[in-house]
Amino acid sequence: MQIIFSRLKPYRGLISLTVVFLFIAVICDLFLPNLMSSIVKDGIETGNNSVIITIGLQMLAISLGAMLASVGSNFVSSKIAMSFGRDLRSASFRKISHFSLHEVDKIGTSSLITRNTNDIVQLQMLMNFGLRMMVDVPLHMIGGIVLAVSKDRLLSLIVVFALPLLATVVLINVRWTTPLFTKMMEKIDNLNRVLRENLSGMRVIRAFNRINHEKKRFNDSNKDLTDNSLKAMRRMAIMQPATMLIMNAATISIYFFGALRIESGGMQYGDIMAFTQYVMQILMSLMMATMMINMIPRAMVSARRVGEVLTLEAEVKDPVSPSGPADGVRGTVRFEDVTFRYPGAENPVITGISFEANPGETIAIIGSTGSGKSTLINLIPRFYDIESGNIYVDNVNIRDYAQADLRSRIGLIPQKALLFTGTIADNIRYGKSDATDEEIVEAAEIAQAMEFINMMPDGFEHLLSQEATNVSGGQKQRISIARALVRKPEIYIFDDSFSALDFKTDSALRTAMKPFTLESTVIIVAQRVSTVMTADRILVLDDGNCVGLGSHSELMESCDVYREIVSSQLSEEELA
Repeated sequence: MQIIFSRLKPYRGLISLTVVFLFIAVICDLFLPNLMSSIVKDGIETGNNSVIITIGLQMLAISLGAMLASVGSNFVSSKIAMSFGRDLRSASFRKISHFSLHEVDKIGTSSLITRNTNDIVQLQMLMNFGLRMMVDVPLHMIGGIVLAVSKDRLLSLIVVFALPLLATVVLINVRWTTPLFTKMMEKIDNLNRVLRENLSGMRVIRAFNRINHEKKRFNDSNKDLTDNSLKAMRRMAIMQPATMLIMNAATISIYFFGALRIESGGMQYGDIMAFTQYVMQILMSLMMATMMINMIPRAMVSARRVGEVLTLEAEVKDPVSPSGPADGVRGTVRFEDVTFRYPGAENPVITGISFEANPGETIAIIGSTGSGKSTLINLIPRFYDIESGNIYVDNVNIRDYAQADLRSRIGLIPQKALLFTGTIADNIRYGKSDATDEEIVEAAEIAQAMEFINMMPDGFEHLLSQEATNVSGGQKQRISIARALVRKPEIYIFDDSFSALDFKTDSALRTAMKPFTLESTVIIVAQRVSTVMTADRILVLDDGNCVGLGSHSELMESCDVYREIVSSQLSEEELA
């Protein structure tokens, strides 16, 4: 909670202005019943029209002042609340952008989206309403009680009995409903997760004719959220009639005992009217407080969830004093006895891996599914931190680099080609924001993408839809490869990035790449032997262990695992 509301420090001036506006509005409200009492006693009862007009004009001026002050407080508090929400969203997004993949997996993508949208909206609503209520309610209550007592002490005992009763009802209700609001946010996360999976996996769902199954999943999750919400709302609904019952009982009591006081001569008609107004202000303040308290349990849950994001420390951090590369060294990658396991896993994913890759070399990594190939290359840009051993880039330990500096040296083409909404040119330029049109065309030509780009009516300005569903898998891969090529990094990492390409395109692409990457290190993860055969060295993984390292011909003689992979893909004629 503290880290959330510390974000209000820049708005202390506006908060003070809101308090001033509210103070003026409350003073005006509290002053009006006295004028009402005076107009009854000195004007209506005596028949003095000039007094009625004079006091009436005063009441009109004060009412106008209260209205303007209220408008001012609403305007300023809304500005504070909206700016507060904007700042929280920005802070949350910046924090998430520095998370390692482990932190993202730990909280969950759908939950992070909910926390950055729905939860922050809850806090905005509380801030907008609560900022006014925290000033308005105490001032109205204290001022109303003081002025009510000044009118009649005996009649004020009704308020003394009503206030603790109302407070008890509110506190019991808050304690009763808070756990349900905690569950509600978790169920919203689950609903968002199911919806996200359905939207992103629509093709698979339809291909396997599982639409009815997914409808049931969504309906079950939706019903679960609805049932929990209804249960919470039913409990909250009890509070309003309970408070209204207490308020109405207090009002009836005031009228009854007030009438007795007037009949006995202890009060005048004007005083009872003023007293009733003060009590109404006190009780209405409590009603407003009740409405705010209705919001507090849910907002508290939201604040805790957003606070978890803002306070969660990323495991992968920049060093205090980042290092630069050694002089004259560019593009070297060296693994020294590297072992890594995913957080919470019993066994390492990769164990004791050691190899070195130098500029101008192509290092291929091959192995069976689940052998740790993608995990291995994800350690180079430091998406995860290793358990033991060391990884060096340009003879500097990757832990000694600033993450941005390390990743600026790498051109990564992920296993699943991810493109963004925008034009083809925008997606290629994503690798280098200041890339010229000539550089974009050159990268596309090497990536063998010009053939399909030229066939599109708008060429490079062809607009890609969300997740690039309007291009094929192979076209996505080639645009993704062009995005890395335009960057001209020291190190290229291809994570099975040729899997959607036919053999002809694959061969043409690698042939075109060779002169372009002569001064860079190329690391290729592949399943196809034909893709790795021409590599300078091939690293063979089996169950996270390096079981072979050498050229194709060397491994055919020394590595049983590699021979099995080759024989499963190539015929004896092709091997010959």
